[in-house]
Amino acid sequence: MTTTPTSDYAPLEERLGYVFKDKGILTQSLTHRSYLNEHADFPFEHNERLEFLGDAVLEVIVTENLYKNYGNPEGELTNWRASLVNAKTLSGIASQLKFEEYLLLSKGEAKDANSKARMYILANAIEAIIGAIYLDGGISAATHFVNKHILSILPFILKHRLYIDPKSRFQETAQELLGVTPTYKVLKEAGPDHNKEFTVGVFLEKELVAVGSGTSKQEAQISAAQAGLEAKKWDVVIAE
Repeated sequence: MTTTPTSDYAPLEERLGYVFKDKGILTQSLTHRSYLNEHADFPFEHNERLEFLGDAVLEVIVTENLYKNYGNPEGELTNWRASLVNAKTLSGIASQLKFEEYLLLSKGEAKDANSKARMYILANAIEAIIGAIYLDGGISAATHFVNKHILSILPFILKHRLYIDPKSRFQETAQELLGVTPTYKVLKEAGPDHNKEFTVGVFLEKELVAVGSGTSKQEAQISAAQAGLEAKKWDVVIAE
């Protein structure tokens, strides 16, 4: 991630598979809100409006593709779509495309190594890029990008069953490999009743495998299960 704009987008456009007629809209798609806090005279908006548009375009393209190419029930298709467009998947694709170096951030944001915050910045930038491609080249250009970089990983997702929620995947894997059913225990509660923060541990028998947090026990369990998959190296990272 950078704090300095560039005029040479050719390497990025080659990776994206799309050359922008309007380089300004590409710059906008890569501009985080924090950058404008330090550069009030910057001639472009931040990328949140493009992200809003790109999110809708992405969902339509993915939904139409799944509808036309798979005869599965609505519930399964919904899960497949969610696995394709969630923040973790999109941030992994962003890493593959190596456009992190082009993102314009404030100095503080550029130094922030918080993996969760960075994941969302990258995922949102992918959606903004899709919105920019749609405005610059139309639905056919946006569809080409989504097909090439996002829908192309669906076979991988189906093979590794990444459309299944982390709790189910952790339980199925633990039972298959170890013959053990995971259990969850609330380790900590913090905050007022209207804004609780739960910390939950996932256990395999007496072994504490990982912890997770969330604003509900269910959310914290899912977070712990995802952390457990990673701790046990049972998870598959799409970026790899």
